[in-house]
Amino acid sequence: MLLSLAYILIVGFALSGIFQKLKLPGLLGMLIAGVVLGPHALNVIDGSILNVSAELREIALIVILARAGLSLDIKDLKRVGRPAILMCFVPATFEIVGTVLLAPWLLKVSIIEAAIMGAMLAAVSPAIIVPKMLTLMEKGYGKQKRIPQLVMAGASADDVYAIVLFTSFIGIARGEAFQFTNLLFIPVSIVMGFVVGIGVGILLVQVFRRIHMRDTIKILLILAISFLFVGFEEDIARFVPFSGLLAVMALGGTVLKMQEAVAKRISGKFSKIWVAAELILFVLVGAAVDIGHVHTAGIAAALVIMGALLFRTAGVYIGLLHSGLNAREMLFINIAYLPKATVQAAVGAIPLAMGIAGGNIILSVAVLSIIITAPLGALGIDLTYRKLLQRDRKP
Repeated sequence: MLLSLAYILIVGFALSGIFQKLKLPGLLGMLIAGVVLGPHALNVIDGSILNVSAELREIALIVILARAGLSLDIKDLKRVGRPAILMCFVPATFEIVGTVLLAPWLLKVSIIEAAIMGAMLAAVSPAIIVPKMLTLMEKGYGKQKRIPQLVMAGASADDVYAIVLFTSFIGIARGEAFQFTNLLFIPVSIVMGFVVGIGVGILLVQVFRRIHMRDTIKILLILAISFLFVGFEEDIARFVPFSGLLAVMALGGTVLKMQEAVAKRISGKFSKIWVAAELILFVLVGAAVDIGHVHTAGIAAALVIMGALLFRTAGVYIGLLHSGLNAREMLFINIAYLPKATVQAAVGAIPLAMGIAGGNIILSVAVLSIIITAPLGALGIDLTYRKLLQRDRKP
């Protein structure tokens, strides 16, 4: 295991540095490092690490969402209003519809298999989007119209929506009846995530005020509570729909609201933790990519992915109608909503494991979507934000 960690750190940082020198996103180098080191190429990552890969990726995601919460002022989301709600589900819905229309024709799958594929594709990657939006907030880009906050919140809730539909469609494919009550779980899950996160956040702030402790201890407490949110999510969901990841963001936002100075100090320390967490996350995402499936998917799968993204683009524009944003800002949000990675790597193989007929094609599309959209979205954000977003004089 130690040797594998050494390979991950050395090769991951090396390729990340090379890509940054080439004016390309460093995470692309990390993804490539994972592909090269992973079981489908050189196979030098120890099996014990791969066995807990999903848990390690989840920890890294919690770190960045906790940091996002500490930077996400809840008042900003209230000011954004209706578009913030619509962006949680309208673009994803359009992408699912686009996949259902295109995949049966191009990939010769059934409608329900296309729906599973669409729900899998519809989840954008907070792990890519959130760090970049935090950087824009720090630099002052799009701050006046709260564009980074809108994208961060929408991307996180978007995943809840897509995963609930993905699970429902798999149930249909296995012969279970579709439960329309599952659709009600989505808003309840989002609301409960925020309610629990805010409630626990208020209690935690009272602890911070009454008990003197170092910022390092506060970070560990926030992480421990965040792990509890996500760890108990399935148990809580048996009684009431609940999103642990949204609770993590709400917890951080509550700390920011009640103790801004503390939140800013802690957020700075989280950004240092993210240096290591980011490397682990994207190298392990890369290690989950089986390049062999790309050949299986072929051009038809790429056409489905790109076509579904066009539908998603239409959904983004509809969600942003009457939002007060200009054409350049809407274009930027479209670009920011492109990256797929973590959810696709996590759930892409589930249909195949469950014996669904089109499982292998769905997995191939999942792999190809990461290869196409992760670099496209990450690079697109880096190359366009200066041209498309207005920068505040005081970041």
